[in-house]
Amino acid sequence: MDLAAYLNAMIALFVIIDPIGAALIFHSLVPPDDMRHRVKMAIKATLISASLLVLFGSFGEPLLHKLGISIDALRISGGILLFYTAFHMITQDIEYTSTDVRKDIAVFPMSIPMLAGPGSLTLAILLYSKADSGSTTLSITLAILTISAATLLLMILSRYVKRIIGRTGDDVLRRFLGVILAALAIQFVHDGIVNMALIS
Repeated sequence: MDLAAYLNAMIALFVIIDPIGAALIFHSLVPPDDMRHRVKMAIKATLISASLLVLFGSFGEPLLHKLGISIDALRISGGILLFYTAFHMITQDIEYTSTDVRKDIAVFPMSIPMLAGPGSLTLAILLYSKADSGSTTLSITLAILTISAATLLLMILSRYVKRIIGRTGDDVLRRFLGVILAALAIQFVHDGIVNMALIS
């Protein structure tokens, strides 16, 4: 296992997926007293999103190649998209409105676009595209599974997460992670431009 690749992928995924923020939003979308429904929705959402991230990350680059899109073009466009996501993380407020209605939120909005949205799917492709060995690929997959497991646990325990971190704590964390994500996005754009310039 490539520890550096694992840590790099895990940090990047943690920043863009934001398991704590996802847990707080999850808490507002499911009935607070129906534990069975909460666990079912949390498991379903994390299984779907983890599968999408691994599959899209593993097979996204060959698909792009078939479409005539280079990985460096994806780095630039993905970096711009991630920066857009980061900008909204920093500048926008999120409203949390509790509900007592039982409905299936696993696919929308929890899996898509929250956990496996355009930003995280693009990030998955970029991470897998930089893997130069089977060990690195395994490390990235393990990072996705680790973040998915952490997100699952936090969603199941979301009522306690809300009590501990509160609205203010989530605002501070989300804006800090937004700054980190913006820097990561600029790095992707920089790498894409440099690589394209070297090729040409």
